[in-house]
Amino acid sequence: MERFFKRKSSLGSSDSVGISRTSSSRQSELDEVLANLQADPGLRIRMIEYDTNIRDEVRRAYLQRGPCQPRGHSFPQSNISGINRRFILQWFDEFDSLEYSVSHDAAFCLYCYLFKSNFEQVGSEALTGAGFKNWKKGRERMKVHVRPVSSVYNKAREAATNLMDQNTHIETAVSKHYEQARMAYRRCLITSIKCTKFLLRQGLSFLGNDESATSSNRGNYLELLQFLADNDEKVKEVVLENAPGNLKLVAPKIQKDIVNACAGETLDVIMSGLKDRFFSILVDEARDISVKEQMAMVLRYVDDKGHVIERFVGVQHVTDTTSSSLKDAIDTFFSSNGLSFSKLRGQGYDGTSNMRDELNGLKTKILREQPCAYYVHCFAHQLQLALVAVAKKNIDIASFFTATNSVVNHVGASCKRRDALRAQLQEELAIAFENDCLITGRGLHQETSLKCAGDTRWSSHYGTIIISIISMFSSVIHVLQMIIEDNPNDSASEANKIQREMLTFQFVFHLFLMKAILGLTNDVSQALQKKDQEIVNAMALVKSCKEKLYWNEE
Repeated sequence: MERFFKRKSSLGSSDSVGISRTSSSRQSELDEVLANLQADPGLRIRMIEYDTNIRDEVRRAYLQRGPCQPRGHSFPQSNISGINRRFILQWFDEFDSLEYSVSHDAAFCLYCYLFKSNFEQVGSEALTGAGFKNWKKGRERMKVHVRPVSSVYNKAREAATNLMDQNTHIETAVSKHYEQARMAYRRCLITSIKCTKFLLRQGLSFLGNDESATSSNRGNYLELLQFLADNDEKVKEVVLENAPGNLKLVAPKIQKDIVNACAGETLDVIMSGLKDRFFSILVDEARDISVKEQMAMVLRYVDDKGHVIERFVGVQHVTDTTSSSLKDAIDTFFSSNGLSFSKLRGQGYDGTSNMRDELNGLKTKILREQPCAYYVHCFAHQLQLALVAVAKKNIDIASFFTATNSVVNHVGASCKRRDALRAQLQEELAIAFENDCLITGRGLHQETSLKCAGDTRWSSHYGTIIISIISMFSSVIHVLQMIIEDNPNDSASEANKIQREMLTFQFVFHLFLMKAILGLTNDVSQALQKKDQEIVNAMALVKSCKEKLYWNEE
């Protein structure tokens, strides 16, 4: 078989190596040629003798140098027709491409030397070959040389102009294309960043369930990008289908990169505002929708104007919520952002054992490292826990809140009952308005419904239970009566039981009693939740609330 087929070399990269070496050697040869270009036109080799691959480089080098015009030279005289004549220096000013050879005492044309071979192979060689020496008719012959529009001189001059013209030069064309591509990419990137910042500020999701081109809703990110493109032609030219295949900047990974960049820039601004001030940390742990343990952190400090500033600085994944894991996460955050425990003056958490335990809790671990980082349990949280604990200690009040929860759960058990409650409430409001018995004002009589209270949700018992039941008492009774009449079953018997409970004096008394008590604590809770609240003022509010709640038996 080897007689018919030539065996190929096993070195697959030998060809590329050879090409690389050839390119390198050619560049070296070109550099050597350009370095040894002859300035004297009488000593130059003809342009046609140069390799075709380097002629333009040689021409460009000569054009950049300019014509050889030795203005300081003492031009020798020659006897022409019995009169001594010589080259006139002023000819250099009149004919810009004119050259003079000191070695040959002759005149040459730079443009014709460089480009004449492109247009004409025969004809006069006076200004390109041996040179021109007839000084008697020098000016006259030179005018004839440059005058005709279609002359070789003018063609050569145009070729020189085109070669040096940056608009037609290949390097400029490539550079211009690169600049256009760079500006298009920049506009596309800026638009993507604007979309990302808007979605982050509004807390909206990025991705859609179906992001294909035929989808009616491709997700917030792509839809917002399309909206900007539809309202700005310059943006439309560089995004989505008009962007290069690998520069669309719509991939989920790209979106995450931009989000991380925004988060980094935001964190840098927060840290620059913190500077070298004393600060406190607020930490809480929770699980996200993917059931991953996370730790949220807030920095709290006082600015130059004395304003209390709170800045959320991020959510960090932790392996578990033990005090050791949380402390390690805080250490990592401090080290990565240039924070020091020497500036830490406070720490605030919830009341769980892993946070406030005196022996091995998070607060204790930090106090060992920084004794000045005083622990403060959130006052609003403490107030809520205290109210819930006290309510559970009193049998009558505990039973009352159990009854209110039954009201909420039974009336709001179905959409039909909720709709009936809203309809009844609207009817009662309309009657009261017609009888001029309704106080009107901004924010009053908004559409509402009964909601369950939460032991850890601040002021929820006051706002969602007490106030709601009082304002909708008659409507709730009407809906319960409707359930009794329409459903002769277990649901009806339960509704009858709840209705009887609500119509008792004890229930109504407890309802207005808790409105009065929780109304006082609600004002304190709202005040404690203010970001700019001071601890001295907070203690004064708590003291005032205690005095108002104090029962004087005398």
